[in-house]
Amino acid sequence: MTAFFDRAWPFWPALPIYPFDQRPTLRREAIADTLWTFDQFQGIFYVVVPVRMSVIRLERGGLLVYAPIAPTAECVRLVRELEARYGEVKYIILPTASGLEHKVFVGPFARRFPNAHVFVVQGQWSYPANLPLSWLGFPSKRTHVLPADSRDAPFADEFDYACLGPIQLGLGPFAEVAFYHRRSRALFTTDTILSLPADPPPVLNQHPYPLLFHARSDVREAIVDTPDNRRRGWQRMSLFAFYFQPGALEIVPLGRALRESVHSSDRSKKGYFGLFPFRWVGDDWQRSFQKLHDGGRLFVAPILQKLILNRAPNATRAWVGRVTAWEFEQIVPCHLTAPVAATPDQFRAAFAFLDAESAPGTERHPLPAEDFAFLDDLNERLVAAGIAPPPLR
Repeated sequence: MTAFFDRAWPFWPALPIYPFDQRPTLRREAIADTLWTFDQFQGIFYVVVPVRMSVIRLERGGLLVYAPIAPTAECVRLVRELEARYGEVKYIILPTASGLEHKVFVGPFARRFPNAHVFVVQGQWSYPANLPLSWLGFPSKRTHVLPADSRDAPFADEFDYACLGPIQLGLGPFAEVAFYHRRSRALFTTDTILSLPADPPPVLNQHPYPLLFHARSDVREAIVDTPDNRRRGWQRMSLFAFYFQPGALEIVPLGRALRESVHSSDRSKKGYFGLFPFRWVGDDWQRSFQKLHDGGRLFVAPILQKLILNRAPNATRAWVGRVTAWEFEQIVPCHLTAPVAATPDQFRAAFAFLDAESAPGTERHPLPAEDFAFLDDLNERLVAAGIAPPPLR
């Protein structure tokens, strides 16, 4: 019962996605006495991925928080333990303009740490009405836009940063800021760069049902908890998350899915009353996953490749140039594996798709074209409807 209340998140209607009112937090020390990661998870229809907050100890005392997560009692207690040893939270960074899964927690998190100053990347917006940040719960007297020049920030003695965007997309811009901590040689990113593990991230094993739900190939297959099923479920969930509809996935029409639900191995509320509106065809999904995983190499999410960064290839290349001028040795993204041992050259190589757009065949690790079919079609529809500008070459 104590764990239930510790992990309770009463404001879940602001972002009504799984796990709704329960948000377990996993804290891990990445660099002794310097860097800690705090992982929670979230998703839709059990397509669940980790969402991460990073906490960095400042040399002059205190803590900097990059990309806050839900400040449950458990999460706040874990941060307080660090405050008791290293000093209070001084700075809270919102590193994205479009990531609702990051933005929605900043106001509540800042209220739990009333002496911290909040810094947000430029280009903030809300939909359907573009409201002031103070109306969205951000503390008005201590919320600031990050200075254009990182040397003007109050934490410039320890950090450099580089902003990507804002990239205009129609409904609202995309923007992200990468932070470089010079002392630890760690680079902090939000959504742009990732490394996909072959096995489920540890935080997902705390509640494995989503992994087992997606381990099934069809509605009749039993839900059985084994290490192999957890791994299979994770790998298939990853394809959902990055492609929406990968080539090996067959969508079952809703009427047929409803009729087949009576034969489901789990017809409980937890199992969506037997609804399982898709089917994995053959073993092609394994090839698709291996191309993304590729030994844990860095990559840019297919969604960003096809729907966002190709709208501003030159600005993205310039940002990559600024980031790779730093001598980082590891990257801490807000999702999936962290930290990732990586060099500036490996970071730069992940953006080779920008050149492949204009010169097909130049990318060293091309992803399967059939997995991009849905995203290509979605891209064309958004452009035709006037919702998004066309890609630039």
